[in-house]
Amino acid sequence: MKPYLLAAGGAIALFALSTFPSAAKPAQCFTTDDGYYSCDFRGLDSSGSFRIRASGYPTYTLEIYQSNRAYGYANFGGGDTSLPGEYVRSRQDRACWDNTVTGTQICAW
Repeated sequence: MKPYLLAAGGAIALFALSTFPSAAKPAQCFTTDDGYYSCDFRGLDSSGSFRIRASGYPTYTLEIYQSNRAYGYANFGGGDTSLPGEYVRSRQDRACWDNTVTGTQICAW
């Protein structure tokens, strides 16, 4: 096979892999309601949507719908609940998202 075809095939495979959800990774999380805690972070799609979960804490999901803007969901044990307002990416810490209605924050490092 010609080298340029191998390179093109590799690039396509790499792109395809990057669009699949990632495996959960250990992270440090913060929410206004729960403070700092160890959690698992999982990327959900190529736009940056993610889910954080930890034993004893709600599971939070942010679904990015536009650059630096997301809708939030929380699961307190009975299914996902839509959180009010929207979340915008913090200018002070890009790992944090601020709710435009409640003033709460969700972060994952």
